[in-house]
Amino acid sequence: MRIAFLVSFLPMCCGFTTVTESVKNKPNLRARMAASDVNLPKEQKRRDFMKNAAIFFSLVGKTSAARANDDGPLQDVYFGVGCFWHIQHEFVEAEKKILNRDDKELTSKTGYAGGLSTGSEGRVCYHNFQNIADYGKLGHGEVVGMRIPENKIVDFASEYFNLFTSQGERVDPMDRGGEYRSLIGLPDGTSHSSYSAVEASAKAKGMTLQLGKGNDPDTLGTKQVYVYDTQKFPFYQAEVYHQFHDDFQSPPYGKNYNKIAEMAFDDGQLKMTGCPDRV
Repeated sequence: MRIAFLVSFLPMCCGFTTVTESVKNKPNLRARMAASDVNLPKEQKRRDFMKNAAIFFSLVGKTSAARANDDGPLQDVYFGVGCFWHIQHEFVEAEKKILNRDDKELTSKTGYAGGLSTGSEGRVCYHNFQNIADYGKLGHGEVVGMRIPENKIVDFASEYFNLFTSQGERVDPMDRGGEYRSLIGLPDGTSHSSYSAVEASAKAKGMTLQLGKGNDPDTLGTKQVYVYDTQKFPFYQAEVYHQFHDDFQSPPYGKNYNKIAEMAFDDGQLKMTGCPDRV
């Protein structure tokens, strides 16, 4: 990822619509369900009610099924290991597999975390010719942030450790520096209720967890992963053009994957960061 290239493509992330919002956005359906003609025979009203109920549940059924595993209180977490393009794709697949989320419900976004400071206006940006809030100089690493059920954090941590090679290294060792260090962000960091289980997943892969202090160095060759408190070291969304991007480790992910960025931007789930859009 340490190459200079011009970017005009503006990708984006994702959001989901609640059942209430789905109905609210369809006033005709809501009116049909609320209407009750007192002049209709009781049997006719019963049949109309059942018909309208069937329409309602056919509308929300897919959403309910898609969220069957998306239960429990949601928490913001992040994971990083090397270039975030590849990691985002893998966590998109994890959201689909573990939580049955569809493209409009995905929350995985590329971003930056783990640094002790930001640039002016609270910005954290990718390397740029204007030298504005460069994430590397500010001590941040590349990460993928997501909002997932608290009771699924261990499952996502397991997916994360499977991204390492059998030697406990990242798949892109050619990228060097603290920007590419291995890191995990949890609410309350090492005090999170899931920490011991996450640590067990790390040990199963021959790796160790270390408390992140901010602006930490590269972890290449150490089999270590820094753990940060997301309240002290928050997630900063990366530029829109870095979202749902193909990487150098795999064949292109396809236009449908790339277009998720546009969908998420249109939905307001991805924001303009105020950073330069060219590197």
